[in-house]
Amino acid sequence: MTRVAVLQFPGSNSDFDSLHALRDVMGFDARYVFYREASLNDFDAVVLPGGFSYGDYLRPGAIASRSNAGEALRKFRGPILGICNGFQILTELGLLPGALTRNRHCRFECRNVRLRVEAEGVFTGGLTGRELTLPIAHADGRYHADSATLEQLEGQNRIAFRYIASETPGMPTMVNGNPNGSAQNIAGIYSEDRRVLGLMPHPERATEAALGMSDGKLLFESLASHLDGKGVSK
Repeated sequence: MTRVAVLQFPGSNSDFDSLHALRDVMGFDARYVFYREASLNDFDAVVLPGGFSYGDYLRPGAIASRSNAGEALRKFRGPILGICNGFQILTELGLLPGALTRNRHCRFECRNVRLRVEAEGVFTGGLTGRELTLPIAHADGRYHADSATLEQLEGQNRIAFRYIASETPGMPTMVNGNPNGSAQNIAGIYSEDRRVLGLMPHPERATEAALGMSDGKLLFESLASHLDGKGVSK
């Protein structure tokens, strides 16, 4: 059975949401792994959940990236998914380029957004061009990178998700659907090998019809296909 680690840091708050989606909805052998653990070798994939690790002191993800688990992530060679604070940790680790900075309007954003899948990878196999609805909950979700990095991400087709304007009546939106001012409407990016994905929206909170949306389940189904040897990883 596929074994997935859900990393827990002081201040994580979407750890149970991730565990439930992976274990109870998807049927993976999903388990918590505490930040003091120095090895992830027993797992097939790793999820870094959302939250406010270490209270976002210094800057979001900075302290978590220097934990034992942070070092274990650098050595891990399987799929890694960083959600919200997990995305921030991945950039602090250098596993993904750029940084997540304070939302342009300096307000916490908590609502549903529309995304378009832009690139193939471990978590988006066969989904390119699909439009998804997922929730966000962040104050530091504005993706920023220098022009050379943005050009590289574009040229290598590593922009996994972009915010798009919603056509759903009553769903609030900003310019181009971008809720935080992210460069090029970026909501998520891949590593060069399409193995590591960071995104600000929360797919684990959108995996069941009872939650009012289930588009997030598509990412975990893609992971399952990849680990079964059926998915597209590039």
